[in-house]
This record gives sequence, structure tokens and C-alpha cells, in this order.
Amino acid sequence: MSVVFVAASKLPTPFGEFVMHGFLDEETGKEHVALTMGDISDGAPVLGRLHSECLTGDALFSLRCDCGSQLEAALRAIADEGRGVLLYLRQEGRGIGLLNKIRAYELQDGGADTVEANVRLGFGADQRDYAICLPMLEHLGVSAIRLMTNNPRKVKALEGFGIRIAERRPLQTGLNPHNERYLATKAGKLGHLLGSLHQGEVEKP
Repeated sequence: MSVVFVAASKLPTPFGEFVMHGFLDEETGKEHVALTMGDISDGAPVLGRLHSECLTGDALFSLRCDCGSQLEAALRAIADEGRGVLLYLRQEGRGIGLLNKIRAYELQDGGADTVEANVRLGFGADQRDYAICLPMLEHLGVSAIRLMTNNPRKVKALEGFGIRIAERRPLQTGLNPHNERYLATKAGKLGHLLGSLHQGEVEKP
């Protein structure tokens, strides 16, 4: 794997002070970030999230998805606990890139759902590669995670790399009239767990 650590610095946020670790994927040229708080290299399971970049949701306050709300909720949960890690992965639009994401949105405006739009553009429904997480987590000394996600694929990916998932925590937030169909499609076609688990329950794998 070509992902290498570059530098780390303090990052004060509204939720608390994190340490920001920068990584470079020398093969693709993409830059990824890990935000950590507290001692996460002591061997105990770490509260964590793999968050794929969503410029529209994370920075532009889009209501078409739940990404921005999930990012904020994950950072707040880590800060509340005083210990955790969030990997911010530069995989916009489930791996298709920002401009293709806008093209997909245009197709969705015409009636396609999020999966149909990607397929019409010649992409897979989800093209993200979680292999980039392994060297990042290894550098940070993380071997076990209490993972905040609704996506079983993330759990399977990390387990496949030898990372122990001590717990899966549902992370539902940001539901609104603009993303109801989007969330229904993620559940129906991508297997995201969007049922009663979102009523404050925690599932043990």
C-alpha cells in the first residue's frame, strides 16, 4: 500500500481539540486525514468512523444526503468520550469524484435514484476502496474499533484487513424531506442498516 504519513498538527474545533494527521496516497496523489483525540494506541477498542469526503454535505450544508450531519455527530461523540479517531477519506461521491457526483445529481433531478444515476454514468454503485484505511490505522496504533456506521461493507472491509470490530454503532442523523429517497435507496440497494437500530440501540457484531 502506498499510503504514507506526512505530518500532524493540533486542530481546535467547536467540539474540542483534535490532532490532525495527514497521509498521502502516493499511487493516486490523494490526501487523506485522520482526526484523533486522546490516547488511541493503548490497545483498547477505539470509538471511530470512516467518513468519505462529501463536499456538498460536509462543507456546503446540502440536505440531499446525511453526510454532514454524520460527520458532526461522529466528531461530537468522539469529543464527548474524550478518545477516538475519524478517518476522513477523499472518496467523493462514493468514489466517482465531485464533477461526476454533480452529473449524478442532475440525473437524480430527472427521477433516477442514487444507485441508478451512478450506473447510468458507467460507475459501480459504490466504488470506495477501504484498503487505504489499514496503513493509516497501523500508523496510529489502532487494532480494534467501536465503529460508528450504518454500512456493513465498512465492517467487513476492516475485518478483512485484520482490524477487530468490537462494536458497531448506528449513526443516523440528518433525516429530512430532501434525503428520504436517498436514505431509502441506501437501505434497499446498498444494504445500509437503517431500521430500528437507529432508535438508540447498539449492535454487537
